[in-house]
Amino acid sequence: MKLYDGGKAPNPRRTRVFLAEKGITVPTEQVDIMAQEHKTADFTAKNPLQRVPVLDDGTCISESIAICRYFEALRPEPPLFGQGALEAAMVEMWNRRAELNFLFIVAHAFRHLHPVMKDLEVPQIPEWGEANKPRAVDFLRIVDRELADREFIAGDRYTVADITTMVGYDFLKVAKIAVPDELQNVRRWHAAVSARPSARA
Repeated sequence: MKLYDGGKAPNPRRTRVFLAEKGITVPTEQVDIMAQEHKTADFTAKNPLQRVPVLDDGTCISESIAICRYFEALRPEPPLFGQGALEAAMVEMWNRRAELNFLFIVAHAFRHLHPVMKDLEVPQIPEWGEANKPRAVDFLRIVDRELADREFIAGDRYTVADITTMVGYDFLKVAKIAVPDELQNVRRWHAAVSARPSARA
């Protein structure tokens, strides 16, 4: 078994944080995205979409959440996808919300505005990057209201939804998106999840 990692990229980090929460260690191989190693023939054979991470366990599994679900099934404790029908549904809902309305939005801003991405995001459309900045903040305003009466994104337990949202939040810095000062519930939550040892993965 080997995990093909992508360093500072958000999706590989989601997988690493998840594994750290589970206490699982997997042999890794770094894929240098800036050197476009994810576009080589060897890596493309593992994932035709040319994206990281990829878990090679005899069968190649790509997509960070698919990899996380694989390990959740292998080691159910602690339950990071929820327990019982209602909690699992709430975790799924908030994780998807965080992916589609936050992490991917921040990624659009970064990919279309940052000079380092000019050879990877072709064409860069700066107007699209700028258009996504307020959308990311709009999502955080929703989350801030939700966090007024609970500790974590999907409820009273730390889950994969917190991982996705934390990774998106940390990505705001490189995307040059500021978090409004008044979002105190979000700031409190972020300080708490960032203090977990897994956040350093």
